[in-house]
Amino acid sequence: MVELWGGHECTVNRVGDVFHDQTVRSGHQHRPDDLDRFAALGLSALRYPVLWERIAPQTPQDYDWSWTDARLARLRDLGLRPIVGLLHHGSGPAYTSLLDPGFPQMFAAYARAVAERYPWIEAWTPINEPLTTARFSALYGHWYPHLRDEQAFWQALLNQIEATQLAMAEIRAVNPRAQLIQTEDLGHTYGTRPVGHQVAFDNARRWMTWDLLCGRVTPEHFLHGRVEAFGLAARLAAIAERPTPPDVLGVNHYLTSDRFLDHRTGAYPPERRGGNDYLAYADVEAIRVATPAPGGLEGVLEEAWARYGLPLAVTECHNGCTREEQVRWLREAWDIAERLSRRGVDVRAVTAWALLGSHDWQSLLTRDEGCYEVGAFDVRAEPPRPTAIAAELRRLADGAGEPHPATRGPGWWRRDIRLEFQPVTRTPDIAPPRREWRTPSGEIRPVLITGATGTLGQALAHACELRGIAYRLTSRQELAIDDPESIGRCLDASHAWGVINAAGWVRVDEAEADRTGCFAANALGAGNLALACAARDLPFVTFSSDLVFDGRTNRPYVESDAPAPLNAYGASKAEAERRVLAAGGRPLVIRTAAFFSPHDPYNFAAHVRRTLAAGEVLEAAEDLVVSPTYVPHLVEATLDLMVDGDTGVRHLANAGQVSWAEFALRLAQALDLDAALVRPVPGASFGWPAARPAYAPLATERGQVLPSLEQAIGRFAAQVGAAGVLHPEGATAAGLR
Repeated sequence: MVELWGGHECTVNRVGDVFHDQTVRSGHQHRPDDLDRFAALGLSALRYPVLWERIAPQTPQDYDWSWTDARLARLRDLGLRPIVGLLHHGSGPAYTSLLDPGFPQMFAAYARAVAERYPWIEAWTPINEPLTTARFSALYGHWYPHLRDEQAFWQALLNQIEATQLAMAEIRAVNPRAQLIQTEDLGHTYGTRPVGHQVAFDNARRWMTWDLLCGRVTPEHFLHGRVEAFGLAARLAAIAERPTPPDVLGVNHYLTSDRFLDHRTGAYPPERRGGNDYLAYADVEAIRVATPAPGGLEGVLEEAWARYGLPLAVTECHNGCTREEQVRWLREAWDIAERLSRRGVDVRAVTAWALLGSHDWQSLLTRDEGCYEVGAFDVRAEPPRPTAIAAELRRLADGAGEPHPATRGPGWWRRDIRLEFQPVTRTPDIAPPRREWRTPSGEIRPVLITGATGTLGQALAHACELRGIAYRLTSRQELAIDDPESIGRCLDASHAWGVINAAGWVRVDEAEADRTGCFAANALGAGNLALACAARDLPFVTFSSDLVFDGRTNRPYVESDAPAPLNAYGASKAEAERRVLAAGGRPLVIRTAAFFSPHDPYNFAAHVRRTLAAGEVLEAAEDLVVSPTYVPHLVEATLDLMVDGDTGVRHLANAGQVSWAEFALRLAQALDLDAALVRPVPGASFGWPAARPAYAPLATERGQVLPSLEQAIGRFAAQVGAAGVLHPEGATAAGLR
């Protein structure tokens, strides 16, 4: 039976003289109750760090066990078996490095100390991914000691292998039952025929961690001569003479692990081009170019089983993507493990990795950019908020229940959207063929989206299309939100699993003259939808506004602040909130503000671009402060939160606050337009019928989900710079929503 394991991203890597610690970044350092959260998922084992850099950072035998003592004791109380790691993408404390001749012996002494401190622990991963760490540190220069030298790479790898052998000997001297669960990133390299030699080399090198530990790198080995040429023959012989085969091969396979090498470098952007000493080639993710698609996780598991015949485990399963894609990848890995197990392959477990998410892996942990990928828990909330991944893990552990409807389609790696470059037919090789994805049994139900003609409805539909979420975008003719019977018929006929209300009145000033119409569209319609969803136990999402507030505070508004609208539009949204929350069920009310988008020609940012590009003066309010919201960011977060099952009131706006005039200036700078054409003026000069709050930026008590306003403006500028914005008939005035 396949077990469910877990682990939080725990890397401690060194860049220059700075140590980056993911346990600190995730907040787990100060949150011991995370362990209870992990146990509640139904895990049977947990990969857990007792990292050298954290325990003995100053001198080799100056240990601080206090943090680890408490955590491991709690794991023991919870009945959650730890798989202890001692080095995770690190080079050791500051007093050593991967190239230090004394590294193996010092590391083994540390391993002995850990084993003596915790003699009851039986599962060990002394060094995570030795080959990958050696590549990133000594061949590619990303991590300390930042070398790009093949000899240094082999030295770093052999140091780690010897350290693992010595460490396991010391650990087993304390606990003879200790098991070695040796992890390594495993992919398959494909390529065009002219780069066949490099492809063969890469496909041989990927096995070196396990080949070395198993004593296979003898003179007959494909790479023995290459390593020997660097003066390392004696070390190879010594390693081969004391084989330490893993008890379990830990396969870490990501969607980027399979690579494709192409000699036609001109077909790829400059950042994808590289090469070896005699041939230039592009190196890209195979899933983005190869046809047929690469063998993926199932392929490399079958290869590893055929090569070694040792028990296997998927020791990292994570996909940094939208929520339903994260769940799809997890479930696919689980299905693969169970399928292979039924066919006689000894697959022991699948490990949900990065339970608390991960930080800045997009830069390979070389820069602190605040880029966060969510895991089973979202640590931006306090306490961490369980996501749809957590729900899926509980479902897998229980072996019962239905998957979330939004996750039932194929992942992006199974759809045509996977192809980023002109498809290339990969040459035949030994990799197993990729098993085709099959539609799961049962109906794939849609999410129902109201507001077919509006900016938000269109954006939500577009996002669902990209994400492979079945949806139905309704017009008033299909679903009249002011008619409960129409709502009921549409919900029942569509078999929708949830509803997002993007319909309603949006004209702020016209609402002053037609308060009844505005309330009917915004408050009555939202209330009707909420009641219908509550009666059917369906999740319901609707949107509110910063205009529910009067702007008389001296701080940004948060979810618990009471509405106090100044105008009819704001009052209609406040009443909508009241009705939706009173309906019961599973409602999510999203307050947001000041939309801007590259796909909508009527928003303020598009107006700024057109006006300044034409060389005209633009007037914008200097005394009205808002939190502009980038629509693509908003819809991405909305769908994630809906899939997670989030409820209640939530503020979604890009982090930051600006006056409309300052917003225009920032847009001008990002778009490289003449900022001198922006003229700050009082908001009263526009003569709007509806009063606006002077200060209504949105903040949150529930965790900042959307990126910064600076990032949003940058993304907007990149989009319109490439594609432009449609020119509408009759642009709205600056500062008008």
